[in-house]
Amino acid sequence: MLVIRKAEAKDVPLMLQFIRELAEYEREPQAVTATEADLLRDGFGPSPRYFCLVAEWSGTPAGFAFYFHSYSTWLGRWGLYLEDLFVRPAFRGKGVGKGLLVELARIGVAEKIGRMNWQVLDWNQSAIDFYERLGARRLSEWETFRLAGEALERLARDG
Repeated sequence: MLVIRKAEAKDVPLMLQFIRELAEYEREPQAVTATEADLLRDGFGPSPRYFCLVAEWSGTPAGFAFYFHSYSTWLGRWGLYLEDLFVRPAFRGKGVGKGLLVELARIGVAEKIGRMNWQVLDWNQSAIDFYERLGARRLSEWETFRLAGEALERLARDG
């Protein structure tokens, strides 16, 4: 019933729909500015900047995992950064999320990565519990910082 496959260029509209559904779930639907052209350019050109897995349940799109490579200077190895993991509500509890993470782990082991990282919102306790059951460790000593928009432009311009 569950099929997980690598996304293809023809999946870009579906990928953007998943991104929008995730943003709605995370209470920030207005934050999505990505376009199909952006996703097509950055994921399916000669040097992809990201990769994506699509999960289908009995032929119906059920979820996705959107990731890219990182590098650990401490480990001296590639890593995977999971940007987005989303399972549509109707398919939750069926093993879709776990299936996506298992496939990412398999990809990582095949690529000899050192680790896989991601973030989860602090209010999403069901996701936190799910990740911890899989053996993921919360890194509570690390804080996330973001430089974007005008602040990013100002730093680049003014130093």
